[in-house]
Amino acid sequence: MAEDYLLPKGALMAGKRGVVMGVANHNSIAWGIAAQLAAQGAEVALAYMEANEKRVRPLGESIGVKVWTTFDAASDESMEASFKVVEDAWGSIDFLVHAIAYAGRDQMKGPFVENATRAAFAQALDISAYSFVDASRRASRLMPTGGSIVTLTYLGSERAIPNYNTMGVAKAALEASMRYVARDLGPQGIRVNALSAGVMRTLSLAGISGGRSMMAQGRALSALKEDTSMEGVAGCALWLLSDLGRSTTGEVVHVDAGFHMMGLPSEEEG
Repeated sequence: MAEDYLLPKGALMAGKRGVVMGVANHNSIAWGIAAQLAAQGAEVALAYMEANEKRVRPLGESIGVKVWTTFDAASDESMEASFKVVEDAWGSIDFLVHAIAYAGRDQMKGPFVENATRAAFAQALDISAYSFVDASRRASRLMPTGGSIVTLTYLGSERAIPNYNTMGVAKAALEASMRYVARDLGPQGIRVNALSAGVMRTLSLAGISGGRSMMAQGRALSALKEDTSMEGVAGCALWLLSDLGRSTTGEVVHVDAGFHMMGLPSEEEG
């Protein structure tokens, strides 16, 4: 029948289980994604930094989270223990959302070439890029029948954005890692993609010098002349993580009101 490709009626994520790593508070993109997945019937496990416990617990409880775990992205032992909690609870999973990134505040202001230090550079790549490789490896072992992995990136990986600096380099490494992981895990039926969201009011934005200006400029210079919405970002993640995303892997999908594809502003815009 021509309609054989249609999904069964009901919630898109019904019967699926997975891990969302990196929720920090109610403004986190990771939280927006977790809430949307739960609304579509998924069972969500939250993995978070212990320092964020008081903010994350009430959020998770509001969507019925039953599996919780903390992690230190720079520790092999901590990452192993975190995924062991999930394995003991469920045995297998269908999806992973990686929303982990870090660069010191001193790395996100002024000239990159002057401020980047060896130690800070290595730390940013370790936490922001290698943690994705590590998490994907561990998650894939819990996906015997295939699954989907999504990580979060930003346009600063492709273009030199003022003050994004070391984090931009780390995000470029993340995107390259995503493609290699997608290649390796493809034969196992595991799709791997990156979601490049526009500037949003998150803790990450607060750490960037001139972050508020980035939001205003992003809105003014975007094709849609609007801020990036959580609805749009979470909706894109839902597509990539659900069965609707079948045949899509190794992609960086921009959800930024069209900011990424714009050239020079018109005379009216400045």
